[in-house]
Amino acid sequence: MPNILLVGNGAREHAMAEAISRSRKHPHLFSYMKANNPGIASLSEKIQLGSYADLAAITGFAKKNQIDFAVIGPEDPLNNGVVDALAACGIESVGPNQSLARLETSKSFTRNLVSKYNIPGNPQFQVFTSMDGVEAFLNHLEGIVLKPDGLTGGKGVLVQGDHFTTKDEALKLCVQILKESASLIVEEKFDGEEFSLQCLCDGKTVVGTPLVQDHKRRFDGDRGPNTGGMGSYSLPDHAMPFLKPSDIEEGLEITRRVAVALLAETGTPYRGVMYGGFIATKNGAKLLEYNARFGDPEAMNILPLLKTDFVDICRHIIEGTLDRLRIEFEHKATVCKYVVPKGYGLPADHPDAGSSGAKIEIGDVGGARLYYSSVDKKEDGLYLSSSRAIGIVGIANTLDAARIIAEDGVRAVRGPVAYREDIGTDALIEKRILHMKKIRG
Repeated sequence: MPNILLVGNGAREHAMAEAISRSRKHPHLFSYMKANNPGIASLSEKIQLGSYADLAAITGFAKKNQIDFAVIGPEDPLNNGVVDALAACGIESVGPNQSLARLETSKSFTRNLVSKYNIPGNPQFQVFTSMDGVEAFLNHLEGIVLKPDGLTGGKGVLVQGDHFTTKDEALKLCVQILKESASLIVEEKFDGEEFSLQCLCDGKTVVGTPLVQDHKRRFDGDRGPNTGGMGSYSLPDHAMPFLKPSDIEEGLEITRRVAVALLAETGTPYRGVMYGGFIATKNGAKLLEYNARFGDPEAMNILPLLKTDFVDICRHIIEGTLDRLRIEFEHKATVCKYVVPKGYGLPADHPDAGSSGAKIEIGDVGGARLYYSSVDKKEDGLYLSSSRAIGIVGIANTLDAARIIAEDGVRAVRGPVAYREDIGTDALIEKRILHMKKIRG
């Protein structure tokens, strides 16, 4: 009965806590959170609240409770070096150390790594620390993507056609980014359909999990501002209907080669989750970015489907023996829909912007799974924050049945909330299929 430390407090970590608690090893779960997630708390023997920058508090909590190993959920503690701090106490983690976490925390590191080791998938790109040469490179590109270096909570990428139109507008945005960030990455814009490929990695072996498609736009029809993710879906065959098998294999091969490159570059094996954000184009799969942890919401699509014991997976990742474990997932469809405050992603002067802090009530969600994210549990009930509140997941043999389960669950949440109705619908998926047919000719 191992003592396991979970660091994190979102819906992703709630799904991780649930996967840990399902283990046949009957583990004792200890959770360190920056805010009290009632779902995680209900599955934990003990919790401690504190900052993810307070490494002494995290390691102190781990030592006090004789932790066997840790599982790190979000990017912030990885960026802060929590894995290094725990390792110094003799506690191994599922999650990369601070240097390896640059895979996510530094977009320039990843682009340069892929380029240095001749791994396919990169766009045309350049990294700038000043405005010298920026205009010339912008003029060289047909479509433009701008990225500040560092963590942006999934909302920092600026795309031509979505966030700006002209080269002059791009130039002004570059100036602004360099005021706020040490460096700027300018890339060519790909035309295609995105997919999330979350892989488990022990430094040598890379194991793919079911493909998921996330929806970052706030409103139905992929309209409105980018968010942390409004929901996602996966299919029973673990693929996507707009992809070729070669797209998936190319994404896996890029991730395998990046794992090898990380070991060569740093001398340390990458042990954790390598989540590749890819885009299928007319020329195959291209790399948008890597995250150094499970996705949120994508974790909620795949972890409930795990047939293999999650604690066994964690141990094999830490021990570098993932090749000895058969990892299996149920062949079911999933639909995750995020319940958010009505004002989420809207300007401060919008009439619905005042929905943050309001009380919500949850009725009967039926067959849906419920994962708490940013909610505040008080003595008299649950309250919204300004961020995503609850991830609600439907699981069934077909996508349509999973969507209906998720939809029924969402409707059980009462209060000033909103969600996207179109996630997991045939119309939205058909739109993606037609888009890829047009691109591929």
